[in-house]
Amino acid sequence: MSLKTINIRTVILVLIILAATAMRLVSFKFPFLSNFTPVGAIALFGGAYFNPKWKAYIVVLLSLFFSDIIINYLYTSKWVLFYSGSLWLYLCFAIMVFVGSLIKKVNVLSVFIASIVSVPIHWLIMDLPWLYGTLYPHTLQGYGMSLAAALPFEKNMILGDILFGAILFGGFELAKSKYTVLRSKNELAV
Repeated sequence: MSLKTINIRTVILVLIILAATAMRLVSFKFPFLSNFTPVGAIALFGGAYFNPKWKAYIVVLLSLFFSDIIINYLYTSKWVLFYSGSLWLYLCFAIMVFVGSLIKKVNVLSVFIASIVSVPIHWLIMDLPWLYGTLYPHTLQGYGMSLAAALPFEKNMILGDILFGAILFGGFELAKSKYTVLRSKNELAV
């Protein structure tokens, strides 16, 4: 494979996402940081920058899948590929990739709004009471109890999305301003 066939922008985007995904392991050592992770920001970042967009879904969901395996091993000492809420979780992050793909002009406001919008997606889907057996009654009241119990975790997710979104988007925009190889074909055409 020659260097001409390697898309440097795609390689850099994948490496950024892998590096950010590794930050998920921090919450294992510091449980008070539960959900203060870059996963929402990664989904938005991938959706905003990958072209074609299918690459965003593949890279983001695979990074989530493989990091889930490691995190589940750290917590349970077992290799768990899927758990009861896996498909729902991946659906949430696929929707977040879609939200990221709606960012047409990367700026502080658009990234902030996307970060705020992505958290209720996770909150409303992942806290459905029947996803976790009998922890909450499978009723509307049980759903309300589940949503209320999740508020501290969702607060951490909003803060994580905002902080890591600023780092990922801001860092890549800065890098694009210095290295034209990181710009998309549309940006180079302007």
